[in-house]
Amino acid sequence: MTTPVTREHLETIMNEADLLRSQEEIEVALDQLADAITARLGDSMPVIYGIMNGGMVTTGQLLTRLHFPLEQGYMHATRYRGETKGQSDLQWQAPPSIPMDGRTVLIIDDIFDEGYTIAEVIRACHAQGAKEVLTAVLVNKVHDRKCPDTKVDFIGLDIADRFVFGYGLDYRGYWRNAPGIFAVKGM
Repeated sequence: MTTPVTREHLETIMNEADLLRSQEEIEVALDQLADAITARLGDSMPVIYGIMNGGMVTTGQLLTRLHFPLEQGYMHATRYRGETKGQSDLQWQAPPSIPMDGRTVLIIDDIFDEGYTIAEVIRACHAQGAKEVLTAVLVNKVHDRKCPDTKVDFIGLDIADRFVFGYGLDYRGYWRNAPGIFAVKGM
């Protein structure tokens, strides 16, 4: 049975959570991500997509660190739909907003967990004619359950295989605004 989402429950989750990465550590990781992305994409005039909702914080933080011409689009794809475990099928809330035919595309998301969402988004970008699709995530969850043949090109931080939230990552739709990467106690 799922615990109801109440203010008290959410406050307990935050108060008992373990801080895995501080805001300062995340800022350093974002600077390093921006440097690596700039070195690889600085001359390509790419279209950059943040996967909403989770990728919104990382995308916003990275965009101000990328000092080269780019277009920024919007897409919303999810497997979670407010749950703590991903569903089997990808649901498009909003398809990509900028044509990508013949373009270099960078997909930014909050986390590389198992990778099924990002794998499907990569396939969709290639199907829409992208010349090249690269990926960047703030957090890579370290475990051996990754989607076969799926990789991420730019990774900010590795973290333990726990249920995490903060800095774009959510706990049942909440705490994306937490100023760090936190793990739910016991998860």
